[in-house]
Amino acid sequence: MSPQVLDLAAAGDPRDAIHRVVQALVEGKVVALPTETVYIAAASGLSERGVARLLTIRHGQLDGPATLAVRSTDEVLDYVPQLPAIGQRLARRCWPGPVTLQLPDAQPESAVYRLPAKVREAVVPDTEIRLRVPAHEMVLSALRLLAGPVVMIGARRASDPDSITAEDVVSRLSGEIDIILDDGRCKFAQKSSIVRVDERGFRVVRPGVFTEANLKRLASFMVVLVCTGNTCRSPMAEVMLKKRVADRVGCKIDQLDDRGIVIMSAGISAPPGARSAAEAIQTMKDRGLDLTQHESQPLSERIVRFADVVLTMTRGHRDAILQAWPDAEPRIHVISRGRGDVADPIGGPLDLYRRCSEQLDAYLEEWAAELPLENI
Repeated sequence: MSPQVLDLAAAGDPRDAIHRVVQALVEGKVVALPTETVYIAAASGLSERGVARLLTIRHGQLDGPATLAVRSTDEVLDYVPQLPAIGQRLARRCWPGPVTLQLPDAQPESAVYRLPAKVREAVVPDTEIRLRVPAHEMVLSALRLLAGPVVMIGARRASDPDSITAEDVVSRLSGEIDIILDDGRCKFAQKSSIVRVDERGFRVVRPGVFTEANLKRLASFMVVLVCTGNTCRSPMAEVMLKKRVADRVGCKIDQLDDRGIVIMSAGISAPPGARSAAEAIQTMKDRGLDLTQHESQPLSERIVRFADVVLTMTRGHRDAILQAWPDAEPRIHVISRGRGDVADPIGGPLDLYRRCSEQLDAYLEEWAAELPLENI
């Protein structure tokens, strides 16, 4: 029997197609969905019958666990409550997106143990689980309407190439799929990258959209120093923290990126591309540090989302960040830890900048010693 193809381009209201997909999944049917990578075949994670049908597409020839598609990064913690730090970084920075995380799941509190037995066997055949938040709004809309996760595999037989259009799915799986959601050609038209993560680090199990070099950068530990204009306090703090961290890990400042450590600065009200104040440049020169290449940048949602630690010069800066991005609260700290604000020296004499740098460096000495850099 041929599948029903729901063409989003021709749909008057895409929500109707989404509701039909959701209803099919609830009924234990198998559907094909577009993602940013390739088309996937999917079944409800609450339906043993649906997942059993899904697995017959590959005749048991999977290259690992079937993947669980979930709605958000926060939901991952339901399945892997003790998510390793690198896993947290990759999830926060890559999702929604073309990365599948393969994670340890030998955790008794995991929500996977609330799934039906046959579904558990599919998604945790050993002690690891694969999770992904696809970057396709129609798929995310369907996930939001479902009570549980979706189990997914590539919409192809084991010997077939990936399906990157709905026509590919029809030609390869016509009798295996009940509904196909057609949204044209997939954006990347290649597999997601599968990344195995544990407490010791990460390993690329299957290359895909993101290269190993991309993933290494995305897995870096990132500290962001924040002031107002990003020309005085935060640039000075940035280079001083780089020096202290480089000394701690035993490398040069320009080797920190290679060690998986990114330290940068930004400003709440900073224009892009402004140079540091001349007094800040001179103050750092006196410490043997170079600020001549610094260019200011405004703090953005992306920077906040990527940051592991954000250190602000004042409580006001912290409050402003939390007003814009309240979910970042656990990662935002005032640099002084309650010992007062670091006043802005802008417009003041060189001696004021020197005193400001001494105050900052005293705080940074503590932060540099405490940053969790052991497993980077």
